[in-house]
Amino acid sequence: MADIPTFLVFLPAALLVAVTSGPGIFYVAARTLAGGRTEGLASSVGLGLGGLVHVTAGAVGVSALVMASAEAFTMLKIAGALYLIWLGFKAWREARIVVPTEVNTTDAHRAFRDGIMVESLNPKTAAFFLAFIPQFVDPVRPVAHQFVALGLSSVFLNTVADLGVTYWAAIAHGALENRPTIIMRVRQASGTLMCTLGVSLLFARRSA
Repeated sequence: MADIPTFLVFLPAALLVAVTSGPGIFYVAARTLAGGRTEGLASSVGLGLGGLVHVTAGAVGVSALVMASAEAFTMLKIAGALYLIWLGFKAWREARIVVPTEVNTTDAHRAFRDGIMVESLNPKTAAFFLAFIPQFVDPVRPVAHQFVALGLSSVFLNTVADLGVTYWAAIAHGALENRPTIIMRVRQASGTLMCTLGVSLLFARRSA
């Protein structure tokens, strides 16, 4: 487990990442709009379980990297911060692109399985975990334990955010389709926040 000061820095950053609109949030919103609250809830839980696959794989991979080279681990952290900046820029640039909010209605069991598959087979999720979590890992302490603890915390926050989206999408039921300007502004704000997070991590790492 990461030390308390590090975790207190990680928690608001992970919360920021969780609430910024990304593919997972829009996927859950689409499921909810298509199949209702039950299907949205099942999708949210499925995405959370799919995220655990990346936590496990990342813990093994990052631990191996630390054992192989401390310099390589430092480079991973720098590359991760730059990746977050790129993700933010990309989200802001593509904010005007219409995000599909319609998916085929299935059932809760199918939505649950789809959520697991969508998240566990998403290479962008794997890349994001490798970019974000190592920023808060101390290589002189057991790396795998830290990665798992931080990863589980991140997955939990992401799932809570998805459940929140499910709740509001079920109430609004169509608001995402009827308010494209709001979607654009939210995505631009999300991109700006992601860039800010990446820059802050990058300079904090350089000054260490």
